[in-house]
Amino acid sequence: MIELIGLTKRYDSVVAVDDLNLTVAAGEVFGFIGPNGAGKTTTIRMMMGLIQPTAGRVILGGYDLANQPSAAKQLCGFVPDRPHIYDKLTGSEFLDFVAGLYGVPDGEVPERRTQLLDMFDLTEWANELVETYSHGMKQRVVLAAALIHAPKLLVLDEPLVGMDPRGARLLKSTLRQLAGSGATVFVSTHSLALAQELCDRIGIIVGGRLTALGSLAELRALAGAAQDTQLEDVFLRLT
Repeated sequence: MIELIGLTKRYDSVVAVDDLNLTVAAGEVFGFIGPNGAGKTTTIRMMMGLIQPTAGRVILGGYDLANQPSAAKQLCGFVPDRPHIYDKLTGSEFLDFVAGLYGVPDGEVPERRTQLLDMFDLTEWANELVETYSHGMKQRVVLAAALIHAPKLLVLDEPLVGMDPRGARLLKSTLRQLAGSGATVFVSTHSLALAQELCDRIGIIVGGRLTALGSLAELRALAGAAQDTQLEDVFLRLT
């Protein structure tokens, strides 16, 4: 579902992402972790077509992002690290707006909207302006909006920032359900507990380079750690 081939981003003499090669399969929850400034967000922005790579290719669901951007992006739901919301819309209006951007048929929007508002415990707030929402509620409505068109690929950059425990539980449950239905989930996070609990495979990026890749068991073996070692300790050994 996701293929990154020789993906590179340079800013003058600074190499933010360096020859990144990665494949993530359908039905997989993939964790992308690394220190601050390692290149995680830059990678995601190239994947989502927000910035152009210096070199390399991004292929999403078989579509080359450079040559077929609309088809590739139609497959994707995206929750950035700093999502923008139109605060003067209600929660329902915001979901309707995003559904329109993705071309969801008008007849399907009400049912999808209702399901998502219920899923993320936002039904009683559906007709309130988003500006009245707490930070965690805004995070949930952004996630709902990313799912309104039933994407085959969901990309999240630091989804747990500012989210309360209930929202975090809803998020984890939702991501597992999506993967179970065959969608691909790509999560960049500083929460190593989230990555350990949720992800089938984990990639560690340091200095723009993918330095380790595999299941938690494989990463433990790579780090020479016991099989009950927490991901935090494995990460520190490998970085």
